[in-house]
Order: sequence, then structure tokens, then C-alpha cells
Amino acid sequence: MKQKRFLTISGSFLLLFFVFIPSVHAGTGQTYEVGTDSLNVRSAPAHSAEVIGQLDDGDRVVVFDKAFGWVQTYYNGQEAWVASDYLFAANGVTSVNQKEITVTADEVRLRTGPGTQHEILGYASSGDTYPMIKTENKWNKIMLNDGSVAWIASWLTDTNRSNHPAKTSENDNHATKQSSGSLAGYNIVLDPGHGGKDPGAIGIGGTFEKGIIMDTADNVAEQLRDAGATVILTRKDDYFIPLEERVRISNAYNTHAFISLHYNAYPSLAINGVSTYFHSGGDNRVLASEIQSAIAQRVPLKNRGIMQKGYHVLRENNDLSVLIELGFITNPYDLDTARTADYHNNVAAGIVEGLKNYFDE
Repeated sequence: MKQKRFLTISGSFLLLFFVFIPSVHAGTGQTYEVGTDSLNVRSAPAHSAEVIGQLDDGDRVVVFDKAFGWVQTYYNGQEAWVASDYLFAANGVTSVNQKEITVTADEVRLRTGPGTQHEILGYASSGDTYPMIKTENKWNKIMLNDGSVAWIASWLTDTNRSNHPAKTSENDNHATKQSSGSLAGYNIVLDPGHGGKDPGAIGIGGTFEKGIIMDTADNVAEQLRDAGATVILTRKDDYFIPLEERVRISNAYNTHAFISLHYNAYPSLAINGVSTYFHSGGDNRVLASEIQSAIAQRVPLKNRGIMQKGYHVLRENNDLSVLIELGFITNPYDLDTARTADYHNNVAAGIVEGLKNYFDE
């Protein structure tokens, strides 16, 4: 069994200690539980602050102060801070940033895990409300009245996409495709890969992947906004962003889709083409297919199709997510094409159409 850690203090001495037992310590502050893997413990309430430790899913934290989306505890005898978005109620305490969901259908199954293959724990009815811990692959992890946890299909709650028809069963996650022509109401996190000290792939003539990506990302962001979407960029210029921070940005918003943009490289100059990656099947695979198909219809590069791979920004992401490799900068034709304004515009149009097709399903 994985050992659980417990951050706290005793009296006024501001000490931290670890209790490797599952019981809850009352403490002088409020107790919360970590709801994600590898949560950084920092020296100050900022993502740029020094990382002084890490917590795992299920670890417990005693909170003594709150500021700007962060909570303060103690770590090895010194003041420490963790992001409050990843903490949820423990032993009946209200969550730091409590989110509640409301069930929108009757006889909704509560399951032991995020998927219909998991065991049924019970049922919920329309109008029932529960504290939400996190979302994974269109399933919400919730806390029940007795303090236990369960999973519920997000499309059967009010966290479902607001402009979609209400769903009434676990098998009703796709409606008839329509063409709304708008992405209004959708939050899209656009992730230009690499940057700063990380040049990414290095192509012909010393071309850096990170530079071409930003030219593409600017066009994609502009066309997404023109279509009505709210766009959040993980980076807006040539600076380094860790993979963990890219995922945190996605998880911190009410993100409808996370799209990571990249260019590829290979030792052989002959290898070329565009591909779109997903980590898990289901909705991620569907989105990858829609975007890949729409891009392939607009650009002259080889269509390499969709592929499954465990990239960090996909594997650790709670949101719908894909990664697009937009050509090989080690291939002369791909590189020359990728440097043109027409290519950037056509890629952007393909991504917009792919998202519209997915969200209209």
C-alpha cells in the first residue's frame, strides 16, 4: 500500500511531521486531501517559486492560510505553499475551491472508476448535487454524503457542454452532427511546444522547431478567436515552460480542449507528413480524427493519420487533449511549406473545423 503523507503543525511551533497511517489528524487548521499526482510544494504562492517538495494523490494537508489560489502549510519546518485547485474536502471539511455538480438525469449510475466498465456503486437522481474532486476523460470524481468517492458521467451533469442537448443516459454521449459554425462558449488551451532553452527539433539549416511553432500558433489563435472561442496560450513568446506547467494551465481552466502544436524531425530526409496524437481512446481519439482529417484536406503534406502515444501533456491532462505534429523540418518539402503564411492559415482553418465538427457531434 502506498504510504500517505500528512502536512501539519502543532500548537504555535509551526512544525511539520508525516503520519504514515490512514487516520485523519484534527490539527489546528483545516484538513484537505490531494486530488492529483505529483503536486509541487513551493516556497511562495507562485508557480515561479522554488519547488521544495512534492505530494501525491491521497496525501493530506493541514491548511493555515489562503492567498490567490494557493494555501499555506509547513514543510520540513518552513512555510510552504500548494495550489488549492488540487485539494478537496477531507473528513467533512469544505473544499478550498469547492465546485459542485448537479445531476441532470434520473437513475444515473455512480461507479467505482471513470468508465462504464467499472462497478456500479449506486444511483443518483436529477437535481442531486455533489462536491466535485476532479474530471478525467469526461467523468467526474465526486464526494458522496458519507465521505466516500464515486465517478459519474459528466454528460449527465451540469458540467456538460452548455450548448449541447441534455443527455439522458451513459450511452448518449454523442448526438447527431450539426453545423453550428461557431465555437462561442468554448475554452481552448493552445500549447505551442518547446521554447526558450528548449529549441525542440532541429531541422535543415539549424531551423528550430520552437520558432516555426509560434508562427503557426499565432494564426491558430487568431482563427479560433474569430470563430468565437476563448483561447488560452501556454506561452506567447520564446520562453521555456515545463511540461508540468502546461498541464497545470489546462487543468486550471474550464478547458474544453487542449491542443499542443509541434513540428517533427527524423534522421532520414525522406520522412514527411502530418499526424495527430491522442493518449487514451474515446473522445480524445475522436477529436484527433476530426482535426487530422480537416487539416489533411487543406495542406499538401502527406497525411500520416492519427496515432496513440503517452506524451506527458496528454497523459497527465484531465481535459480533452491532442498533440499535432505539423510536418518534418528535416524534410526539405515539409520545411519549405511550413514556412509559408498559406500553410499556417490552412492549418489554423483545419484545427477550427476539426473542433467545430467534434463539438457539433
